[in-house]
Amino acid sequence: MIAQIFAVVIFLAMFILIITEVWERHIVTLGCALLTLILVFGICMHSPSAIIETLNIHSIFSSGFWHTAGEASEASAGINWETIVFIAGMMIMVEGMAKSGFFRWLCMKIAKLVKYQIIPIFITFMLLSFVLAMFIDSITVILFLAAVTVELAQLLKFNPVPVILSEIFCANLGGSATMCGDPPNIIIGTSLGYSFADFITHTGLIAGICLILSLIYFYAIFHKQLVQKETLDIASFPEPKEAITSKSKFTISCIIFACAVVMLITHAQTGLSVAFIGLFIAIVTLITSGKDSMMLLKKVDYKTLLFFVGLFVVVGGLEQTGILQIIAEFIGNISGGNIKLMIAIIIWVSAFASAFIDNIPFAATMIPVIRSLAAMEGVDLSTLAWALSMGTDIGGSGTPIGASANVVGTAVAAKEGYPIGWGKYCKAMAPATIMVVFVSMIIIFVRYL
Repeated sequence: MIAQIFAVVIFLAMFILIITEVWERHIVTLGCALLTLILVFGICMHSPSAIIETLNIHSIFSSGFWHTAGEASEASAGINWETIVFIAGMMIMVEGMAKSGFFRWLCMKIAKLVKYQIIPIFITFMLLSFVLAMFIDSITVILFLAAVTVELAQLLKFNPVPVILSEIFCANLGGSATMCGDPPNIIIGTSLGYSFADFITHTGLIAGICLILSLIYFYAIFHKQLVQKETLDIASFPEPKEAITSKSKFTISCIIFACAVVMLITHAQTGLSVAFIGLFIAIVTLITSGKDSMMLLKKVDYKTLLFFVGLFVVVGGLEQTGILQIIAEFIGNISGGNIKLMIAIIIWVSAFASAFIDNIPFAATMIPVIRSLAAMEGVDLSTLAWALSMGTDIGGSGTPIGASANVVGTAVAAKEGYPIGWGKYCKAMAPATIMVVFVSMIIIFVRYL
């Protein structure tokens, strides 16, 4: 009982400190992780085995960590090293692509193809945001898209805010479509043994339908604000090729990205784990970068990786003390065994929570909960997983602080003289979020129940 109290207090303290931003979030999670190991596992439980299981270092040295024969097994409790290795590898690849000028070239190329017409740019950039976020983290996608959008807005004399807001929403939506698109999905996939193909055929279908609705919605509310007010000399605009810093590195980065996509799509067939894919892509990127390799390593967001490590330990404390089992039983009792009500609770609670708190720790916390619910109520675990995925990925779009992409996009806009306050943000994004979450729930009901 004392161990459970300490585990809950540490978890709540971690959440409050993350939200209030008193300290950097990786310091918060690592500090809370240390308290969990010492107070909960050491002093209260006297359980060295709980510490070993939660740290989960032994999993790295198992053959199943790098290659799975047949169906992937569920990950054990504690630190999900597979997630961390994969994210680190993709960070290195993305930095290599950015250095070659890939993202800026792509945006400028598309703008040129649509002849610098504002509405076509608006639509294509939403689609681009969605597609890129399926394979690259949404922070990177928005960072480059928002910057290029502001640049184009200054050239074409239009307000970039509607375009940036639409890009943010589509990036979060695109992240829900694949296993590698958003950190919650990476955690769900590696923890529950789902493949890239599993996500693309389930959440991907839902996201695709919701994308069409989102395009219609954002066009309806923003098209009157995206009017070209004067005739421009397109011939004077910079050429897309000017964005490329090195042709050879640009070509190599495109090949590496294509390889990463192919390996992710086929990893269920090849048996290669996402940890292996992440490490392989990172090594190839570093080798081909030559003298720039050290710079790429320095640009890796180590703080985010440490944040994950601490987070998994704290959530492991809740799991080891039985708190998550209690939460699962509570949801089961509320729903009364009604599967539709259970799914509705999971997707709406996930969406609401993710609008105000970091969706990564929420997803990590909920995975053992839905696993217990599936076992207790006889519900298909995958159905609950898709509901959790859509809720956490989409819900974050509802507020400026709900997802990292939101923070980055609004920050870029503000820096360039286009501030986006809570009122302006929520007026456009909250209805879209509610619409997509509702449609996702209906699709899950129709398809799986």
